[in-house]
Amino acid sequence: MAGKHTKARWRTLYRPQPPNPTADRSKAAFTLGSLIGETFLVREAGDSQQFRNNNADIVTYCRMLGMGEKMMPRLMAQAKMAEMDEWNDLRQEIVDGHQELMRGLREQKDEDLAVLVDIGAWMRSLEIVSKLVVETPDVDKRPLCIGSPALLADLREDFATLSEPVRRSDLVQPVIAVLTELEKVWSDKNLGPPTQGMVARTHEQLRQVMEDLTLK
Repeated sequence: MAGKHTKARWRTLYRPQPPNPTADRSKAAFTLGSLIGETFLVREAGDSQQFRNNNADIVTYCRMLGMGEKMMPRLMAQAKMAEMDEWNDLRQEIVDGHQELMRGLREQKDEDLAVLVDIGAWMRSLEIVSKLVVETPDVDKRPLCIGSPALLADLREDFATLSEPVRRSDLVQPVIAVLTELEKVWSDKNLGPPTQGMVARTHEQLRQVMEDLTLK
């Protein structure tokens, strides 16, 4: 949707490669989710080499979470589809792979990690789209920046399902703080149409938290 409504230069939105995963499984799950969000970006760009690079990072993080063997066949198939420029079919395949990963984590009793993967994917997607909207000053495009207030509410509900130790962790608290701030701004009907300043602040908040939690 963002691509249809903005002049997207997808390749300018790539981010640096994340560091190798540490022993922190929660951080690894959140970063893995952000890599899935990155996959959608690369698919929009139609960049098979970058898709392979990102897929290699996904494999690394899946292995760290005990999902390497289960996910490898699907990830290899996705890489082949990118190589063959089967981008239309690949979109649904990425969605299905995301769901399979979360099911697998839940099956191995890692419910918290499944939720963090999902949240990480959404947060990276919001970061990408907010950057696009920053560069598109049209008022009618600005709400794309956060998708919808309902999406923020859904993410907050996801957070509520996390165990208390994870919810109170140093990893998760900054994400909750950003979502709380965005909900205040984007759900307040008294503020009128979102300003370009609101969009810029939203992007900076998302950019900062994603950089701190997935690239350091």
